[in-house]
Amino acid sequence: MNDLIKMTAKDLDFYYGDFQALIGVSLDFYQNQVSALIGPSGCGKSTLLRCLNRMNDLIPNIRVEGNIILDGHDIYDPNVDVVALRRRVGMVFQKPNPFPKTVFENVAYGLRVNGINDKAFISERIEKTIRQAALWEEVKDRLHDSALDLSGGQQQRLCIARAMAVKPEILLMDEPCSALDPIATQKIEELIHQLKKTYTIIIVTHNMQQAARVSDITAFFYLGKLIETDKTEKLFTRPKFNQTSDYITGRFG
Repeated sequence: MNDLIKMTAKDLDFYYGDFQALIGVSLDFYQNQVSALIGPSGCGKSTLLRCLNRMNDLIPNIRVEGNIILDGHDIYDPNVDVVALRRRVGMVFQKPNPFPKTVFENVAYGLRVNGINDKAFISERIEKTIRQAALWEEVKDRLHDSALDLSGGQQQRLCIARAMAVKPEILLMDEPCSALDPIATQKIEELIHQLKKTYTIIIVTHNMQQAARVSDITAFFYLGKLIETDKTEKLFTRPKFNQTSDYITGRFG
């Protein structure tokens, strides 16, 4: 297993106005591994995920203290180009959110925004990315149809392809299967296994079984604090803290 640290949160505190959503969180994310963030609703896991590519910057009246280090550089440094950061740290949301454009144009969007206009390059990159997202065979004859005509599971894989098109290094996934049926969920989980060869993946999930299936490392959060993090198998079979044990056995949450 690769133990190279790709990204680190250090003593991270996060506030929405007067409410402190994250309290002193320190956590390492390893290259080419899947890290799962688990815990009950409102425990701070999605807040942390959105800190990792500064999506929370879009919310008024927030405050961040502490550091998030990506390849040795603090992403909250005032000189950081946030657009460039989000190119490196892509995001897939809970509900599939394709643009009301064609399948092709959804995946091309990020390339065009980044000033790439070479038609041959765009076509090649789109095919490669849709193949990577395990969707090519299903959509290769529908590239110029509306993405909104795809099924929910196909739309979510398209959103993953869209995030990958600009070649990020890290993929953030905020409960990517919560709106999907079991078959579509299985396809996304199989895809995550494939993608970690290329990407560092950080996933928020409410589903304990999903965390156990897809992740190498699991971090358990409660009331804004990181309670425990460990290799997934160890955390699920021999947790150090009663709170972790109570949550994963379903006593609360």
